[in-house]
Amino acid sequence: MRRIVILGRGGAGKSTLARRLGEITAIPVIELDQLFWRPGPRPSLPQEWAQTEREAVRADAWIMDGDLGPYEVSVDRFAAADAIVVLDFSLPRCAWRALRRSRENLEFWRWTIGYRRRSLPQVMARISARGAAAELHVVRNPRELERFVALVAATAGRGTTSAS
Repeated sequence: MRRIVILGRGGAGKSTLARRLGEITAIPVIELDQLFWRPGPRPSLPQEWAQTEREAVRADAWIMDGDLGPYEVSVDRFAAADAIVVLDFSLPRCAWRALRRSRENLEFWRWTIGYRRRSLPQVMARISARGAAAELHVVRNPRELERFVALVAATAGRGTTSAS
């Protein structure tokens, strides 16, 4: 795994997982929120974001964390990925994490609360359409997450995930 996309509702732990995998594999981490959101915060314009994403996926190896929900206009990273991880943790777990982390706006909470019903089916359809070549890992609880991290660590130990 040299190009990993991490998706999930707000508070699922996407950035935390990306940092862990980055440490294990020595693959650079790209936080989409830092690229996508402008001061205010305001979303990037769709055409501007599509170009930014295209540029980001050109690298040989990366771990991209971020699920842009209703702002998703391009899925170049899905097509370029060799692994896609969907963190499908429960709403109570994610809400608790988000509350501890920071104050979020109403739009964030609408997206987070409706994620499984509205966003997740769209995400899975985009993965089917654009990320069919990628290995898909749907992680639903901390135990599954630890198994996935152990798999990546074991693979990295064999030299198949670290950047060369």
